[in-house]
Amino acid sequence: MTLKPLHLYSSSENAANCYVTMTNTIFGSTFSIDRSIKVARVAQLEAQIRDSIDLHQLAEGVRLPSVRALAKQCGVSTATVVDAYDRLLAAGYIDARLGSGHFVAHRGAPRVAASLGALAELPIDSVQAFMRAYDQAPFEIHAGCGWLPEHWLDEEGVKFGLRAVSHSAGAHLVRYGNPHGYLPLRQRIQIQLGARGIDASPEQIVLTAGASQALTLAMRLLLKPGDAVLCDDPCYSNLVSSLMQYGLQVLGVPRLPSGPDLDALDRLCAAHRPKAFFTNTTLHNPTGTSYTLACAHRVLQIMEQHDILIVEDEIFADLQDPPAPNLASLDQLRRVLHIQSFSKSISPSLRVGYIACSPALAEGLVRLKVLTGLTTSELSERMVLAIITEGRHRKHLVRLRKRLALAQETVGARLTASGLRLFHQPSAGIFIWARFVRDVDFDAVTRQAAEQGIVLGQGQLYSVNQAPTPWFRFNVARSDEDNLYRFLESVSG
Repeated sequence: MTLKPLHLYSSSENAANCYVTMTNTIFGSTFSIDRSIKVARVAQLEAQIRDSIDLHQLAEGVRLPSVRALAKQCGVSTATVVDAYDRLLAAGYIDARLGSGHFVAHRGAPRVAASLGALAELPIDSVQAFMRAYDQAPFEIHAGCGWLPEHWLDEEGVKFGLRAVSHSAGAHLVRYGNPHGYLPLRQRIQIQLGARGIDASPEQIVLTAGASQALTLAMRLLLKPGDAVLCDDPCYSNLVSSLMQYGLQVLGVPRLPSGPDLDALDRLCAAHRPKAFFTNTTLHNPTGTSYTLACAHRVLQIMEQHDILIVEDEIFADLQDPPAPNLASLDQLRRVLHIQSFSKSISPSLRVGYIACSPALAEGLVRLKVLTGLTTSELSERMVLAIITEGRHRKHLVRLRKRLALAQETVGARLTASGLRLFHQPSAGIFIWARFVRDVDFDAVTRQAAEQGIVLGQGQLYSVNQAPTPWFRFNVARSDEDNLYRFLESVSG
């Protein structure tokens, strides 16, 4: 039986040699290797078997030739066949059964992506969950999402970091990392924190798998189910969910353009005696606001008065220059746990963040980190160090800040012109918090936007009590789209 040419060999000069003959037997099929083309033998073999399965010329459950038989048939080494089978196993094309050999896998019916209409019918939190599934939902405009476009991130820096780590042979390529995290990166972070007025030794810095793990470790170290805890309101939606699922009494502190509502903060502390306060000091998610210096001082006074620890999330600090006042520099890590991440300035794929805190708390965090996940990835940590110590990364940050500042100005003006009112006009960062001037049905607007391929960040997602709110979060890096403003203007009337 003769098959069509494989896509792998589509060049005209080799097309005549690209046919595969296959004779079906109970044991499998016959394949061949074309030595006249410059394609690795393992790649040829893998592609032939893959195409035979895709074209249903190898049925589900059919046994493939043994490694030795296929190696002899194709005139290749057994290692080549093993490598090809391993690739097909990893891709889900075949199964391996101990003592029986390799068989075509039962792959099931192909999955069909959800339509815009189906997504539009889902509750808003489900739409958000789809949107966050690594940008795979079929939306054209992700105006409400929480991440930068890929081409805004430091792809060249990541490539440089990969090369730097791969060229440095050693045990770090295969071993567990240090429980605290890679020491040279912690020493570099010590210098960066010092530039912001935060005095921290490497032993006070614990590397984490991004800011999300840092927040989770802080929550589990400081709190137990039933405790009262404060957080900004509105707030990062995943944090609120995590706190509630842990069984905590979550109290929202209203956010103002200058920072938290200080009177409300004082009242909540006196009435509920919370154990900790989770807050964004710089470029708050979702409002884009930052603490003023006066607000930061007063927050520390209130926390001192009521003996409350502070978890300061500053993952957006690299996007502002000069950075806003932070609590860690004023407090010197006595009651502040300071969290940062490299996800926003380099790439979220690296998953490297950290907590800086007192020595006693750092030791507790390390113990908890080992109990829940052993160590973090030294490979990623070495990559981050290579990236941030390479001169080109500083230039990337300067360009990114300028680009975001311009986007803030442009999107803020376009939102206002489209009939929305801004909570605050940030000069930096990713987010703007805005609402329609006239009253609208928030759920209906969100559904209508989804029907037109637009994801809006409905404010209810960021409310501590999931209470209806007229506010929406806009990502300025993804909101300079004409179709978005035509939609907003149609809603504004």
